[in-house]
Amino acid sequence: MSKKILMITGDYTEDYETMVPFQALQAFGHQVHCVCPDKQAGDSVATAIHDFEGDQTYTEKPGHRFTLNASFNEVNASDYDALVVPGGRAPEYLRLNPEVIKLVKHFFEANKPVAAICHGAQLLAAAGVLEGRRCSAYPACRPEVELGGAEYADIPVDAAVTDGNLVSAPAWPAHPDWLAQFQKLLQ
Repeated sequence: MSKKILMITGDYTEDYETMVPFQALQAFGHQVHCVCPDKQAGDSVATAIHDFEGDQTYTEKPGHRFTLNASFNEVNASDYDALVVPGGRAPEYLRLNPEVIKLVKHFFEANKPVAAICHGAQLLAAAGVLEGRRCSAYPACRPEVELGGAEYADIPVDAAVTDGNLVSAPAWPAHPDWLAQFQKLLQ
C-alpha cells in the first residue's frame, strides 16, 4: 500500500542520506515530498558527501544540488503517513526552527513511522521525542541522544534499529537495513 511520506531537510544535508531514500521510497511506490524551511518546490538545497576515510571524523566534499518537490509553508503534517529525517549538517540548523519541531512532534504524537539517520537524531533530541527510546545516530551525536533521554544504540555503521515507530541508523552505509526496517513499518 502506497504511503505519503514527508522528508525534511536543509542546506548541507548529507547527499546519500537524502537522495537514496528519496528515490528508493518512490521505487517502493510511495509518494515522497521533500521540503526545507524558507524554500519552495523547485528550489534546491546544497548537499555534502560525508565519507569515512580513517580520520577521527568524516570528511566532507561538495555533493549534488537536490531539488525540493514541495513547499515547506504548504505542509500539513496530518496529510502524511511517515517522516524521514536525513543527516548531514542540516539537522543542526533545522532544530532551531519551531515549525520544524512542531512537525517532528506530530509524527511521534500520532505514532506514525519515522526514519532518522546520522545527525538526524539531533533534530529528534531537540523536539523532545527520544525519552525512553533506543536510538542510533552518528557516534558524535551520542551525547544528544543520551541527553534526550534515549539509550544510544551503538550498532555497526551498516545496521539499523527499530524502537516502536522509530527506525534509526548511524550513517548511509546502513541504507539497506534502515530502509528495509522502515518499509516494514510502512506496511
